[in-house]
Amino acid sequence: MRKSGPYRGLFNPPSQFYLAAILQTYPMVKISTSIIAFNQADKIGDAIASVLWTDEIVLADSHSSDGTAEIAERLGARVVQIPITTFSELRNRAADACTHEWILSLDSDERCTPAVRDEILALLAEGPKYDAYYIPRRNYFMGRWIKGSGWYPNYRQPQFYRKGTMRYTRIIHEAVVMQSGQPIGKLENAILQFPFQNFEEVLAKANRYSTFGARMLAHKRVSMWSALGHALWAFIKHYIFKLGFRDGWAGFVIAFGNFEGTFYRYAKRYEEMKAWQRLTVEPLRRTDRTATK
Repeated sequence: MRKSGPYRGLFNPPSQFYLAAILQTYPMVKISTSIIAFNQADKIGDAIASVLWTDEIVLADSHSSDGTAEIAERLGARVVQIPITTFSELRNRAADACTHEWILSLDSDERCTPAVRDEILALLAEGPKYDAYYIPRRNYFMGRWIKGSGWYPNYRQPQFYRKGTMRYTRIIHEAVVMQSGQPIGKLENAILQFPFQNFEEVLAKANRYSTFGARMLAHKRVSMWSALGHALWAFIKHYIFKLGFRDGWAGFVIAFGNFEGTFYRYAKRYEEMKAWQRLTVEPLRRTDRTATK
């Protein structure tokens, strides 16, 4: 039975007979889960718990210092240490570390749902039509399920795909190149995402992503006016055109977070262009005072 309310469409399991048929076929095809994380000790446990049904869990950890890797290992994940250069490189190397034919890509703030699990198993039992699939995401922020702001239905890169058929590109907000040449399918059911636990995480992400984003502007000349203009457009786009106003203060914060991240992305590139010199101060000692008398 399909549930109503904010969970509608998240839990829509097949019949018992259909699921039994799926489980009979499923062992022939194995799934790896790939998770990337850096200092996510408070989130990684729930992420891994939601994909214990897959055959292998690989955590691509970027030398976390808060125990993320140790928690993952205790839960049965295989941890590989990969430094962050770009998010695309991180995801590609995490996929390379997986050993099974199909890969479910999950972030530490995402949770697989029973409905997505059953849909994937049914897909494999019937024979997939595509080599990669988008999975919708439903976001929970500031005590509510987000309806607008470009966050629902929210898709990132294909999150379920056959190993070796696609590669991630770009520094942040990764794009993909389908090496198989096939179109990309879509799953019906959504995974859950809990992007921020508090406002400190909103600020931290804006700072981190603006640093990576400035690298994407390396060959562009920018100004502080262009920084402001792009930032204002990011706010208007998310709050007005993507219906962020429907989400109350949560929608405003999402739009303002995009304003900040965009502004500092361009401002950091401007800072790089200007290469301002630090002012130096001559050493000042007590003897300087007596020498002037």
